Amino acid sequence: MTLLIRNVRILGGAREFPENSDVFVSNEKISAIGSFPQKNADEVIDGQGAYLTPGFIDVNTDSDHYLTLFEHPGQEDFLRQGVTTIFGGMCGSSLAPLIYGTLESVRKWGGSQDKVNVDWHTTTEFLETLDKRPLAVNFGTLAGHLTIRRAIIGDAIRELTKNEVAVLVEALRKAMDEGAFGLSTNLGAIHAQKATYAETRILAQLVKEKNGVYATHLRNGAKGIGESVDETIRLAKESGAKTLISHFVPLRGSGGEYEQALKLIDALPPEVDFNFDIYPFDSLLLPFYTFLPDWVRQGGFEVMIANLKEDWLLPKIKKDMEEIDGSRFMIAQAPGNEFFVGKSLNDLGRTYGFTDGRDTLLKLMITTNMRGVALYENIDRDVVAKALKSKRAFIASNAPSFDSDTSGKQLKSERTTQTFTRFLELVERDNLMPLADAIRRITIEPAKKFGLIGRGEIKEGNYADLACFKNGEMRFTVVNGTVAIKDGKFQEKFAGKALRRQ
Repeated sequence: MTLLIRNVRILGGAREFPENSDVFVSNEKISAIGSFPQKNADEVIDGQGAYLTPGFIDVNTDSDHYLTLFEHPGQEDFLRQGVTTIFGGMCGSSLAPLIYGTLESVRKWGGSQDKVNVDWHTTTEFLETLDKRPLAVNFGTLAGHLTIRRAIIGDAIRELTKNEVAVLVEALRKAMDEGAFGLSTNLGAIHAQKATYAETRILAQLVKEKNGVYATHLRNGAKGIGESVDETIRLAKESGAKTLISHFVPLRGSGGEYEQALKLIDALPPEVDFNFDIYPFDSLLLPFYTFLPDWVRQGGFEVMIANLKEDWLLPKIKKDMEEIDGSRFMIAQAPGNEFFVGKSLNDLGRTYGFTDGRDTLLKLMITTNMRGVALYENIDRDVVAKALKSKRAFIASNAPSFDSDTSGKQLKSERTTQTFTRFLELVERDNLMPLADAIRRITIEPAKKFGLIGRGEIKEGNYADLACFKNGEMRFTVVNGTVAIKDGKFQEKFAGKALRRQ
């Protein structure tokens, strides 16, 4: 199979190319770049002077958490933005390794687990399962700290013994030897509250040994964010591991402390391989349970639901919850209760007869058995603009791709559909940085961070993962030499690969 792309302006190439260039692709890889007026191919696309860049790399997605990686293998929401490679296994939860073959660590996202046949345990088996299934984007995973830790000690909230740490280390070592790109933690999760600095350091040291990535959801994302960033910087320096703070966003009320933490990150010396990912929007995508007090979240999913159904406990739960602005809380997903999708908490409050958003949310959790996700507008948009300019910033959706037809099923956030196109729009409209620098942030730099050989840069011999856009509009997306999106339409081609750490 050959593909010829004519008349494009190449950004993100290994060298400078003429303003109007042609790119010839043979099978999966770029074969030649130059001017080929007489050359033909199985498929020819006229770029009409648009930009051609490497396919974008989303370093933090949730398609594995929501299980849409299986239900909707086209992953069209990413492809339509020019994204050709996505990473999962973030925030401490991954689909492998599964010591007991269960998905308890991803239940909170509300995916349709009854539709996925979990016939794997190891990372090798998981990736081989993906090899056998259709997939339109490239997918790589980290090993989830919480997934492994909970398999070892269940829902107990405690420090690990020396022997248990050894088991965790060996599980991570095996996962990375089998293709995991590193380790992710969620130190803000209830099941990781007792994870000590010593525990995370020994794991990060192994990640360094394997030349992987250590990605972390901070212990505190609002008040205390500075202390959490200090801890992460210390870990990065002591372990030497390539480090990534996941969804490092400024929550409302934490702007000053966030900006101080951002200055610390920007001041790091070049030899410290340290980044954070961020998206250019003001809403969080949160499972319902995250609004509960810490003490209610202990004991596992079933215990949480049982606590909510104890009438005598509800007043105490409500008292310990943070107040919620129901006008900024929108229900994005509620499997089995799609009637709620698209409604605000205030809308439901009027239906239920509640004036306090906490009462409404508790009722919603009980009705849905806590299976659902909300869009909560709680990010300081002005501070986001400052963070996007940081040279340590990667762009990531921190969202899943859903089915192309979502009517009545879930509410797609802008993060799902527009993260990368909005970023490029802001770059050009607000002059955040030169466009060439912006392209590096979403292509070659994350490719180097994750050790993606042959991706992230346009040059002969590299995989033909390509994105073409002009005036903020994506023209087409190519994955491994196959046109996946053209003129906004999915081509029903599944050329993506399950990637392994090399």
